[in-house]
Amino acid sequence: MLKKKVAVIGAGISGLTSAFWLKKENCDVTVFEADSEVGGAMKTEFQGDFLMETGPNSGLETTPLIREIADEVGIGDQMIYANSEANNRYIVKNSTLMPLPASPPAFFKSKLFSFSAKLRLLKEPFVGKSDDGYYQSIAQFVERRLGKEFLDYAIDPFVSGVFAGDPQKLSVKSAFPKLYRLEELYGGLIKGMVRGARERKRNNEKSKQHAKMFSFKSGMHSYPKAIAEYLGDSVKVNCRIDKIVKLENSYKILYTENDVAKEFSADVILSTIPSHKSAKLFSEIDNSLSKHLEEIYYPPVKIVHLGFNKKDIQHKLDGFGFLIPTKEKRNYLGAIWSSVIFPKRSSDDTALFTMFVGGAKTPEVFNRNQDELFSEIISDFKNLMGIKADPILVKERFWGKAIPQYNLGHIEHDNYFEKFEKKNDLYDWKVVVLH
Repeated sequence: MLKKKVAVIGAGISGLTSAFWLKKENCDVTVFEADSEVGGAMKTEFQGDFLMETGPNSGLETTPLIREIADEVGIGDQMIYANSEANNRYIVKNSTLMPLPASPPAFFKSKLFSFSAKLRLLKEPFVGKSDDGYYQSIAQFVERRLGKEFLDYAIDPFVSGVFAGDPQKLSVKSAFPKLYRLEELYGGLIKGMVRGARERKRNNEKSKQHAKMFSFKSGMHSYPKAIAEYLGDSVKVNCRIDKIVKLENSYKILYTENDVAKEFSADVILSTIPSHKSAKLFSEIDNSLSKHLEEIYYPPVKIVHLGFNKKDIQHKLDGFGFLIPTKEKRNYLGAIWSSVIFPKRSSDDTALFTMFVGGAKTPEVFNRNQDELFSEIISDFKNLMGIKADPILVKERFWGKAIPQYNLGHIEHDNYFEKFEKKNDLYDWKVVVLH
């Protein structure tokens, strides 16, 4: 049987890991990357003793396959895990950092939630299924099952901080399929978590709550960089895809490599670039596909790195960081304590923090005077952390289109993508679009 000739568009972590496994399956794989280096959003920058992530700050080892790839590409010994202090999370409430309870006993002792909110949680196993199905937001789902206060001070800040999303708009089925599945399959969250743990044990998987947080000694960019080096000449950088033409039994890719126009023939195309970018590539093949891809919303997010001398920080550095509920009315989403989570992110006498601004709930903050906004955010952060001095490091990175939002109605996009892939399934599989 002839090897399938596969073109992977995008050398981010999705494209590179896909190419890695396709190689294992004896496919002839070529990865096309428009940028001059691999990694996509997974980039690491250095300034003095500070190591800063401009994209993902860490990963969760939910499967042994992550370690398997790291070992095979030669950086298994560079993989590091989060310090135990990073298990502590804080939530801002009434201008105070309050620890998020990490266990049932801690929850019932916590001052973050009222007595009535704690009693409301006990009702969860007796709450029935919803009739809303796919058209239910994570906010509606959580308030129905766990109550308003749990939504406001647990789920809302989590969704904002991790997804840069709006819980009133995000689809619980599309954005949190495993959570939705607990209700659909087991009838409730508490019952589902108990039974789901047995399934994960059988499948040798870990829940995100118990999976180890990992990075690499030289930052997250080490991972895609090592995979690309392992793949060698199969990865082509500085290659901009200009057009994709569908032929009878294959595809022709027209691209520009270092200002030189070239062509490439492929049996299979795997697109791993953001949907708003892939929309343009598939417009001549399927206008409806492009429309669905273009409609997926990516909010703007600014990442702000701040470095301080430890002697100027009054708050104990004993956690992952803090998240800010919408009810607290701040101009940023939260901050992670980067130098607490992993070693060598700063010198021994300094600390590195990473703040997040904007997102789906407050994209309008970027319409404000940015100097004024920045001053307010730094002042608020310093007050919460008990810092009197100015930062010794300030570094920003703006993402105009940061994280895709699986909002209500996203199922219509998923249904079309599935239909498109089946339509183009001339072999076992033909065109796959990851978004």
